[in-house]
Amino acid sequence: MRPKSIGLSFALLILMGTAASSFANVEWGFEHTFQMDQSPLDVAVSPDGKHIFILTESGIFVYSQDGKLEDKIDVGYPVDQMKIGPGGKQLFITSRKNKTVQAVTMDFIVDINVSGSPYKGRQDAPVVIAVFSDYQ
Repeated sequence: MRPKSIGLSFALLILMGTAASSFANVEWGFEHTFQMDQSPLDVAVSPDGKHIFILTESGIFVYSQDGKLEDKIDVGYPVDQMKIGPGGKQLFITSRKNKTVQAVTMDFIVDINVSGSPYKGRQDAPVVIAVFSDYQ
């Protein structure tokens, strides 16, 4: 019995050794480099992948998926870490120094191209769209 168990153990070691070297190759490349004035402290990505949030000592920089700076959120005090909420509409920022967790609600403004659409009244009339999401 003893020689059979040694042979089985040896065969398992050989299989494990060859399995480690048989992984498929990974093709990769740098897509964007975000050049920052300050050291990044944390990075988060929205659930839909459309926005990248980079935390620095001076605030949170919001980038689009193609690497363009869209906005900056000034937090006003030292922040250590951030996490995106489940729906992607909240950003939770933590401060160890202040012993706080703050929820920041985000709404992204989207330009809607209405050129060529039918209209009634003045073409340049201001329009406000209100969304009520608290109905029960």
